[in-house]
Amino acid sequence: MILLLGHTGYIGGEFKRQLESSGIEHRSISRSELDYTRRDVLISLIRESHATFLINAAGYTGKPNVDACEQHKSECLDGNAVLPGTIREACEMAGGIPWGHVSSGCIYTGRRHDGQGFTETDEPNFCFRTNNCSWYSGCKALGEEVLADADDVFIWRLRIPFNEQASSRNYLSKLIRYERLLQAENSISHLAEFVSACLECWHRRVPFGIYNVTNTGSVTTRQVTEMIQRHLLPDKTYDFFESEAEFMQLAAKTPRSNCVMDNTKLLSTGIKISNIQEALSQSLRDWSDE
Repeated sequence: MILLLGHTGYIGGEFKRQLESSGIEHRSISRSELDYTRRDVLISLIRESHATFLINAAGYTGKPNVDACEQHKSECLDGNAVLPGTIREACEMAGGIPWGHVSSGCIYTGRRHDGQGFTETDEPNFCFRTNNCSWYSGCKALGEEVLADADDVFIWRLRIPFNEQASSRNYLSKLIRYERLLQAENSISHLAEFVSACLECWHRRVPFGIYNVTNTGSVTTRQVTEMIQRHLLPDKTYDFFESEAEFMQLAAKTPRSNCVMDNTKLLSTGIKISNIQEALSQSLRDWSDE
C-alpha cells in the first residue's frame, strides 16, 4: 500500500494518474480530507492503512509563480521545510516505513565551477545560507536539510516541469503566454517521465538518497521559444530582457534559480529518462489546449 500526499497538485496529480493506471494499491490523501501536517494524525494514517511506502508530493509553490511566496512566507516555510520533517518523524515512529520526497533543483544557480551540472553531492548555492535566493528556494533547501541524515528516504529533485498538456504550471504554457522573457539556461523535467522515474526508484529498490530527476542535457530559453515557433506557433514573436537586472527591475519580485543539473546518478541505476531536446519536441508535437 502506497500513501500519496498532495495528489491535488500538479505533480501529485501525475503520481495519482500513474498509480491508478498501473493498478498499484494506493491511497491518495488531501489536506481537506485529513490534516497530515499533524504528526500524530499522519502516524495513525500510516498504521491504519498498513502503508509500505509513502510519497510526499505536497508543498507550497505560490501562484502564479514564486513571487507569491514572498507574500506568503509562513505557508511556504510550513509546506516546504516543516512538513518534510514532520513526515520524517511520522514514518520513523510508525515503524520506519520508507518514503519519497519531491524536492527541487531550484536550490542551485548556474553551473559548477568546473562548468559541469550540479550533482547530488554539491552543496546548494541558492539558499538562505548563501543569502542570494528567493524565499521558495530557501525553504526547499531547508526541507532537504531536515532530511540530510534520514534513513530509507528518496529525495527526488524536480526541475521546471513540462509536458504536452496546457496548464498554468506547465513551463511550455508559461513561455507560450509570455512575450518578453529572461534568457537563461536550465535543466528541466518532463512531468510523466519524472514521476515514472520516481516510482521506478521504489519498484527497483535502488539505493535511498538524493536523485536529480531531470531530462538529460540542458536548454536555453531562446532554444525553447524557437522550438515553440517551429512546432506550434510560427507567427509568435518573442522579446528578451537585456539582462537579469532589467528582468528584476521590471518583471520580478524575487531572484530566479536558473541552473544546470547532472542526472548521471539516476541513469546509473538503469532508470531511463529521455534527452531534453527529444522530450520538448515530442511535447510540442503532441500539444493539447484541452
